[in-house]
Amino acid sequence: MSSNGKGLNGDPGSKGGRSLLFALSLAALGVVYGDIGTSPLYAFRLCFTDATPPTESSILGILSLIFWSLAGLITLKYLALVLRADNRGEGGILALMALIRSGDRGSSALRTRIIVAFGLFGAALLYGDGLITPAISVLSAVEGLEVAAPNLGAWVVPLALIILIGLFWFQKHGSQRVGSVFGPIMAVWFVVIAILGIRQIVQMPSILAAVNPAHAVSFFATHRFHAFVTMGTVFLCITGGEDLYLDMGHFGRLPIRIGWFTLVLPALLLNYFGQGAYLLMHLGEAEPHSQLFYRLAPQWSLYPMVVLATVATVIASQAVISGAFSLTRQAMQLGYCPRQSIVHTSKATIGQVYLPGVNATLLVGTIALVLGFRNSDSLAGAYGLAVSMTMLLTTIMLTICMLHLWRWHPALTALAIAPILIFDATFFTSNLLKLPHGGWVGLGVAIVMFTLMVTWYRGRYLLSRKLSDESLPLDLFLQEISRKPPQRVSGTAVFLTGNANIVPRTLLHNYKHNKVLHNTIILLRVMSEEVPRVDDSQRISAERLEAGFTRIVVRYGFSEDPNLATLLRGIQVEGLDLDPMKCTFFLGRETLILGPGRNMRPWRKGLFAFLSRNALDASKFFRLPPNRIIEIGIQVEL
Repeated sequence: MSSNGKGLNGDPGSKGGRSLLFALSLAALGVVYGDIGTSPLYAFRLCFTDATPPTESSILGILSLIFWSLAGLITLKYLALVLRADNRGEGGILALMALIRSGDRGSSALRTRIIVAFGLFGAALLYGDGLITPAISVLSAVEGLEVAAPNLGAWVVPLALIILIGLFWFQKHGSQRVGSVFGPIMAVWFVVIAILGIRQIVQMPSILAAVNPAHAVSFFATHRFHAFVTMGTVFLCITGGEDLYLDMGHFGRLPIRIGWFTLVLPALLLNYFGQGAYLLMHLGEAEPHSQLFYRLAPQWSLYPMVVLATVATVIASQAVISGAFSLTRQAMQLGYCPRQSIVHTSKATIGQVYLPGVNATLLVGTIALVLGFRNSDSLAGAYGLAVSMTMLLTTIMLTICMLHLWRWHPALTALAIAPILIFDATFFTSNLLKLPHGGWVGLGVAIVMFTLMVTWYRGRYLLSRKLSDESLPLDLFLQEISRKPPQRVSGTAVFLTGNANIVPRTLLHNYKHNKVLHNTIILLRVMSEEVPRVDDSQRISAERLEAGFTRIVVRYGFSEDPNLATLLRGIQVEGLDLDPMKCTFFLGRETLILGPGRNMRPWRKGLFAFLSRNALDASKFFRLPPNRIIEIGIQVEL
């Protein structure tokens, strides 16, 4: 996969460049397009209800809406514009938030808070998507059994649960083992669904008239409010659009665009139009739209299609789960999430990580959704609201990026954004109608996650400010020990600190109780920058101070994982031996005492204290040798 997210390294026209381009484009099919690629299983058939039954005009009108949503919104918004808003190759709403903040330092405090709120809430909404996507995708695939063998209908939910439990269990092994086949399987999937669509279109070529947007206009004129309600279901055909942006850092813009235009878009349109053609040919039947996708397949191929669809939905779910892992890691590095255990599942690919806590939470939530809703039709009521809100927030933040970072003329920005904003706003307001029918699930998850993130960030800020206010400035401490030299002992002591200009409390406690200082003292600060990766030339800054002190600042990006043991071993500073196995690391373990201050509400203080107690130890997060660590307990009133 691309290491820089900006496309290919080398000449794309060379033989090696073409091979790499093909490999990246194929791999992107399995990660980027899994969600949007499996939407034909349920999206089109769910648009038809008692209020909007399948008729020639409604079929053509809904197909026209789907065509322009895919060919217009995804192509114009994501492929043409959003993929340009990369943060040094990385994508996703948190990366966009960091990009705007770092590139617009002169903005007002209010605008900065609004941008942060949009970015965090957009990210929180994606967790709701991470719960619902595996449930609705796998259920819709397994429901094909009801067409192949109606007597097996009772096995749909148990089989879906078995598949989902197996999927989440497999996460600890990483996707590296099967990642090489994800792309080819999805390529087969897209070819097959295109063929299924073509088989129907050749029998009813008049269905192609749905390309004319006049049918969409006529559908709204005829059905009015019910057409507006239907837009919430039409939206299901583009729910994977945000994945294009989130996964850009893995593949680059060009492979994602090639995959869309050469295979994904044609296959999706052919299948949707094939479903429309089938409906036109079977309007006299009772419920011709029931399990519509599987009705396109010959009877002999139903079981293989169920298997292929199930594998495709597992791949789509895998991509969403991996996205939740990556999103959580970004939030941790940006300071909006407590430290959690991160397991690297591939030695070759840095981006492949496994977070046990996130995985367990998603598993429990997904199982609860399957048991609660029981079928994909019911789950459709829960699906769409969270993603549509994320897409709307992305559009708003993209507008800010175009105006203040790209310096586009306001008239040109309005011309480009207006049709996108109309689509996004219509989809969002239509999906709001799903709120009492299950839409509250994704929104509720987002509110919980947003509350956790802002509480953690606010708590850490207040705690850091309190510690800084009550700490001794480093220059005064150095003057004091120069005037009255203390007893020194051999060795190197490393004190982690959030502010390299003050004396860490761990150092003061150690000095107060033991009355000695090490000959060599390192004040080590780890900073997270609002860029995905930090250049090696800017990674470390070291400054020798008096009295045997050295101040070292280490910088990491939000897509990197700190490994201080490895990094310290490579620092070359004259007179210092920073071999981790020869250093003593002093870490503070804070015990929070909830005081009466009004800087946070009591319930948020309690929540922050809970998160702090359950955060991963700094020694494990920074991968320090456990037998070289001394922890000093510190009580802090918040």
